[in-house]
Amino acid sequence: MGKRKPLMNVGYALTGILGPIIAVTTAWPQVLLLRVGAWLGRGARGPPRDALLADSVPAPVRGRAFGFQRAMDTIGAALGPALALLLLPLIGYRDIFALSAIPGLAAFLVVFLLVREVQRPKGNGSGPQKSPPVRDNPSQIDSLKVLPRRFKLFLAAVGIFGLGNFANSLFTLRAQEVLATQYGTIQASVLAVGLYMMLNLVYAASSIPVGALSDRVGRRGVLAFGYFLSAMACIGMVFLTADFWVLVPVFFLAGLFTGITDTVEGAAAADLLPQDARGTGYGLLQTVNGVGDLVSSAVVGFLWNLVSPQVGFGYAAVLSAFGGILLVYLTRGAFVQK
Repeated sequence: MGKRKPLMNVGYALTGILGPIIAVTTAWPQVLLLRVGAWLGRGARGPPRDALLADSVPAPVRGRAFGFQRAMDTIGAALGPALALLLLPLIGYRDIFALSAIPGLAAFLVVFLLVREVQRPKGNGSGPQKSPPVRDNPSQIDSLKVLPRRFKLFLAAVGIFGLGNFANSLFTLRAQEVLATQYGTIQASVLAVGLYMMLNLVYAASSIPVGALSDRVGRRGVLAFGYFLSAMACIGMVFLTADFWVLVPVFFLAGLFTGITDTVEGAAAADLLPQDARGTGYGLLQTVNGVGDLVSSAVVGFLWNLVSPQVGFGYAAVLSAFGGILLVYLTRGAFVQK
């Protein structure tokens, strides 16, 4: 389309409208359909948002910009449920869903009224590697074909890491399971939720600094370090004990590697993609990460139940480390040296 905003408008409208409608549902299939629609909206808004963000900031501060976006997103994701929990005893579930229309509508209005499309220069993009020409109305396959080889190699490493990068909620579930043997179920649940909150705080606090660091020293090393930190956090879960203070550094590592990977992957993609292919590139990156989230969480959960939690987290550690090794090997020379 040559424009980012129309799909962003649709995505923010879907998430802002469909979530609050849950307040008037009467059966679970209605909730399911609304949640599917809202997540389709999230999928629609993410790639054009990241592409517009990359278009809107100069390359020397790209990492910092992506870090700021990830930090704000994480803070909002933490404050929203916290506010809902505070309101729950006062107004109930349905009213909470209805009130969620306020921030949802506000987000849509900000995008619709205040966000400006960046005028892109005519041609095949910028940077040392330009995309080859395609016909006037390219198909999805044509759009994927023009993506640079260096980006595809980057995606291969991201995909391998993603196969071991399970949902962070599994960290919390395992912590609750282990702590229950010493503290009891209720207190263990409280401690596990506290650890999860700490993970998100570390995630939010680290996003801007690690993005700025990648601006100074390069994306490749910082992102590979994040992948290896993920492996270390998973190894920590393999050798977990019922001591709360042993869990603190493990969750700190989990928050730190999440901040690194979510921030630097987005900035790195902008470095590797010509401007006119960023929408397609970010869509493919989000698809790879989404498939990785699904597969990794399912495999870890399956191994957890069929064999043991240690085997599940061990699998994730191996895939995370392998992703870091592949990233270092496959992207040699792909990024501009700092």
